[in-house]
Amino acid sequence: MSGIQSSISLIPAPTIGMSSARTVDEAEKGTLEHVSSMATLDTMTSAGSEKGVAQKGLERLPSETSTLQARSPDSASKEVEISKPAPPKPSPRPRVSKWIKFQLWFNTYRKFYTLTVILNVVGLVLGASGVWNYPRHYTSAFILGNLQTALLVRNELFGRFLYLFVNTLFAKWTPLSFRLACTSVLQHLGGIHSGCATSGFMWLIFRVVINFLNHKNTHDAVLVMGVVTNLAIAISILSAFPWVRNTHHNVFERHHRFIGWFAWIDMQYVSNRPALDEALRIYPAWVFIVLGDTYDLNTHTWNPNGIHLIKQQDFWFAIMMTFLILWPWLTIRSVKVDVEIPSPKVAVLRFERGMQQGLLARISRSSIMEYHAFGIISEGVNAKHHYLICGVQGDFTKGLIQNPPTHIWTRQLKFAGVSNTSTLYKRGIRVCTGTGLGAALSTCLQSPNWYLIWIGSDQEKTFGPTIAGLIHNNLEGRVTLWDSKQRGGRPDTMKLIKEVYASWNAEIVFITSNWIGNKEMMEGCKEAGIPAFGTLWDF
Repeated sequence: MSGIQSSISLIPAPTIGMSSARTVDEAEKGTLEHVSSMATLDTMTSAGSEKGVAQKGLERLPSETSTLQARSPDSASKEVEISKPAPPKPSPRPRVSKWIKFQLWFNTYRKFYTLTVILNVVGLVLGASGVWNYPRHYTSAFILGNLQTALLVRNELFGRFLYLFVNTLFAKWTPLSFRLACTSVLQHLGGIHSGCATSGFMWLIFRVVINFLNHKNTHDAVLVMGVVTNLAIAISILSAFPWVRNTHHNVFERHHRFIGWFAWIDMQYVSNRPALDEALRIYPAWVFIVLGDTYDLNTHTWNPNGIHLIKQQDFWFAIMMTFLILWPWLTIRSVKVDVEIPSPKVAVLRFERGMQQGLLARISRSSIMEYHAFGIISEGVNAKHHYLICGVQGDFTKGLIQNPPTHIWTRQLKFAGVSNTSTLYKRGIRVCTGTGLGAALSTCLQSPNWYLIWIGSDQEKTFGPTIAGLIHNNLEGRVTLWDSKQRGGRPDTMKLIKEVYASWNAEIVFITSNWIGNKEMMEGCKEAGIPAFGTLWDF
């Protein structure tokens, strides 16, 4: 046997309740894998690590052995001995209380959404009843203010700033409860995004209703565009629902993004009241703001006074929103890519330069359309390369294998995921299944305080020597692999997590899995009192 051979500690393999299921195409997160029988864990831990913590409670079982070879392009092959006990009979999974399920359902995302919508509904009711007159006179401020906030919390630059701020100031020394709250807030900012977008839509309806009530003083074009804009925003919101976004990603992208832009342009036309020339709709939204704020409705004359213009709320909202929309698109570049195809199920994309952990990349064959997000794998910011694992799930990922590109479009400004907050914690566990390894591996590669549990099917053959090499060269003593094809059984995932959580002295567990696996592990961790964050499917 060539290379390094390490002894293996094993955990008996009882069952998990993770049943077979067809999962949706989560191209937006790039974390799901379709497996004919649900992934099971093939445990591979190294008991003799000089750097690691002793693995308590893990026993070596005498059994038939097989080998998993891990070869990186730049190193000699290594063989790791794996014990292969016969899988036990499945056991029923205990029922989870309704209270646990409700706590996981009513997460920070839904709390943010509920709070945002309630505050706006209160203002809307007060404005409609005449108790508060400000919203009637400055409705556009409420429309644009909500939509600006919705854009802001989804902006890559703003998100990176928040993660940097929290990770720099609060890492490790603050109380664990505070750090968990920081992670929860950062992961669930989408609740503010959805809540503000919904509220902006409600205020727009309110504005259009007022226009129709005052139709004698409102130009017909404004009334028509009000209805068109409401329909456009309604389509944009509906297309963002998870059951659309997850199963029809291209439909989501075309309608949510481009119809949203159309509505944004038209909205200025509606909320600023003057009847502008038809041709002006092709100009950026801020042009409509400028024209609307320099038009005097009482005298029906123009007032091109710059001082008056910069004092208007609408003008500054438009400036900020335009920046938030355009900035990420200004970072788009066509970059060189090398594609490794270890199996028909996976393409591994290699790019130049290293990256910090916890980031995700958006890539596309086109500069405008069909951007998909995948977790970035890198050994550090000074590494020569970073990698993306692209599991075959839809037309885009199939195309990477059938017609591998030499260059691909990407946004140079990467966005941060929940793993980026791993810096906050002293020790943690990263659990992932299938191609979810792409979102998890960097955290463990770049920090010796993180332990990896990876669930997959025929892992080395499916994911290739590059990925296997990264694991074997860097994670000795702090990795558990479970190969469902070799093991042929289903482990008790929660038993595994609990034992590693105790022996590793972890503070937190991050989970990247499909919907069923994520649900069951999150419920188990919640019931066991283990702090955990899983994949987020919004509503």
